[in-house]
Amino acid sequence: MIDLRVLRSEPDTVRELMARRNKPELGALLDQALVFDGRMREISTERDAIRQQVNELSKQVGSLRRSGEDAQAEILSQQSRALGDDEQRLASETDTVAQQLRDVLLRLPNIPHPDAVIGTSDSENPVITGPVNVPDKFADHQRVPHWDTAADLGILDNERAVKISGAMFTMQRGAGATMARALCQYALDQNADAFEEIRPPSLVSTATLTATGQLPKFADDAYSMSKDDLWCIPTAEAPLTSIHAGEVLAEAELPIRYMAHSSCYRREAGSAGRDTRGMLRSHEFDKVEIFSITTPEGAPAMLTELLTRVERVIASLGLPYRIIEICTGDMGQSHHRSFDVEVYAPGCDAWLEVSSVSWFSDYQARRGDIRMKRTGQKGTEFAHTLNASALAVPRVWAAIIENFRQPDGSVSVPAVLHPYMRGITTISAR
Repeated sequence: MIDLRVLRSEPDTVRELMARRNKPELGALLDQALVFDGRMREISTERDAIRQQVNELSKQVGSLRRSGEDAQAEILSQQSRALGDDEQRLASETDTVAQQLRDVLLRLPNIPHPDAVIGTSDSENPVITGPVNVPDKFADHQRVPHWDTAADLGILDNERAVKISGAMFTMQRGAGATMARALCQYALDQNADAFEEIRPPSLVSTATLTATGQLPKFADDAYSMSKDDLWCIPTAEAPLTSIHAGEVLAEAELPIRYMAHSSCYRREAGSAGRDTRGMLRSHEFDKVEIFSITTPEGAPAMLTELLTRVERVIASLGLPYRIIEICTGDMGQSHHRSFDVEVYAPGCDAWLEVSSVSWFSDYQARRGDIRMKRTGQKGTEFAHTLNASALAVPRVWAAIIENFRQPDGSVSVPAVLHPYMRGITTISAR
């Protein structure tokens, strides 16, 4: 969540930056937050005044009783008890207003970075790198949608996936399944030089999803098990972020770097009938995530590092790609600054997002209470978090099938994946 102290001390600056998100309703939420925050401070002042009066009355009652003036002491005792009732009333109001304030803060998105590109929608996301690896012309045999090629090769069986689990589930088979696994192992190996591998739980608590910003806003897009207060993770970012929830990290420990391969689960609410063929959009998919906790001043360099690592993996696969910066009107709930890596799929004739690289400032750390303590200084402050999709299988898989399709209908496997393919270098019909 955003820093309430900054909103309180610099409301105009926060309003100006938040207005760049092109969501007029955010102004009303900021107003509500300030009203509730103001009432909380008023209550605190009233309670302090009451406690001071009670303390003074207690001293007077003691003095009166010692001097035998019990009747007057009882009058003052009654006044003290009445003030105690007022304090209890304020305590109850404190709980109510505090919850109202928290609800508003949880609904407010992160404040965009001042250097983030200002725009109203995804149509205004500028290309900052590329396109790279784009041939002068794609051959006709590359213009075949991956779902047709995959069906001919027997490596994608969505019909049976739907029979097993329902609409928008996919199932790779044979060399297709092998390549999906190979992609994940390759992405892990490419980042193992600096990132500790984690295999996190796939089910997490409400608090965990709240820390990353998925809740409460995106509850409809998540799979939940209300009986156990557990949710299927939409991305490994969620459990990785909460590894250090409620902890104070020493400055010398930072940056912390984690990576994880996991299945990801998303309802994709409202997407029925859109990009649902083949591997483009599904309720379950595999992804490798890279994640970091840094000092505030170390975050910009880490953002650059994560983006560089993702680009290196995609470039090494030989896929046509480009990098775009996400404008303020298209930013996600938690994002402070964000970039997407997209690959071109000639069979779909579309640029497909395969990675989001994001800096969250202290937004997630504040929600998850992840603090850092600087060497030689008193007190603590919130750390910064960042993450990136090192490789998301479905669209990379689809782009490989289309870009590397051969005239005879087979698919050449990118050379960097050969060590992971059990000797398969070309996927041909079985």
